[in-house]
Amino acid sequence: MALKIGQQAPAWSGVNQHGEEVTSTQFLGKKVILFFYPKASTPGCTVEACNFRDHYADLAAKGFEVVGVSADSVRLQSNFATKQALTYNLIADEDKSIILAFEAWGWKKFMGKEYEGIYRHTYVMDEQGVIEQVLEKVKTKEATEQILALY
Repeated sequence: MALKIGQQAPAWSGVNQHGEEVTSTQFLGKKVILFFYPKASTPGCTVEACNFRDHYADLAAKGFEVVGVSADSVRLQSNFATKQALTYNLIADEDKSIILAFEAWGWKKFMGKEYEGIYRHTYVMDEQGVIEQVLEKVKTKEATEQILALY
């Protein structure tokens, strides 16, 4: 389950990899790609984050800001950003307030086992914070291409 296209995105705030507060109001007037990933420095999440890094100029040319969110600590987000040369905001949502607000948490299955975790969802919001696109089936190697194909 995810939020729907046409909905006003929930207001949010969190701390990024530099220990700075980042809020949704900072992005009003800009298009935002908010992507949720399960865990910093894991193989799939690294591929996805680096895909956004490698295509950041293409996204910026179309007016997008990129923000990644996981439940990792500021320290883990900082290590991830440094190691992978990620220059966009990575939010440390340890209390899962943003993750829950965007319905990016729930039951998952892996290798026959069920567990609760973060869904790899991506939301694209317009300049007023209205959800324009929801990607629930994100391909980690093609995350940016999936978005650019829509714009």
